[in-house]
Amino acid sequence: MPGGRVCAACGCSEIEVDAARGDAVCTGCGSVLEDNIIVSEVQFVENSGGGSSAVGQFVSLDGAGKTPTLGGGFHANLGKESRAQTLQNGKRQIHHLGNQLQLNQHCLDTAFNFFKMAVSKHLTRGRKMTHVIAACLYLVCRTEGTPHMLLDLSDLLQVNVYVLGKTFLLLARELCINAPAIGCGG
Repeated sequence: MPGGRVCAACGCSEIEVDAARGDAVCTGCGSVLEDNIIVSEVQFVENSGGGSSAVGQFVSLDGAGKTPTLGGGFHANLGKESRAQTLQNGKRQIHHLGNQLQLNQHCLDTAFNFFKMAVSKHLTRGRKMTHVIAACLYLVCRTEGTPHMLLDLSDLLQVNVYVLGKTFLLLARELCINAPAIGCGG
């Protein structure tokens, strides 16, 4: 129970602080408790192997420094498997982006299933997570016939539509998902 923090949404005391993303997330319900955590007084030190690491103090919403080094957040989840962490992050991002598109729970669940399939077939390696998630959501939009275009996702993420299209086509082909063409109703 680092820092004695408790989630306001569910009361869970298991809070994951990710130094790389600068956020604190409840592992029980997925609520983002803090984001844009800033660091004051960052220094770089050289270790015995010639590598360097950053040392600083986190500044949270209440202003108190809680973690002595930037690397502290990385060691909190050594027991969790990388795949489980990827799935958890993917689910959270799917819900975040899907809610912006006003997709229903069935669509979000289906997108997460597509994401799990992509992870199991190693289709996420070498690709940005946001691109894969957008492609999974767009696959759902196409298979469920929702009125969303790839351009909507491109605008939300501020990513080139052709980049998303390439990822979408790859996932549709590799996961053997028949994404119906958008009809003109003519």
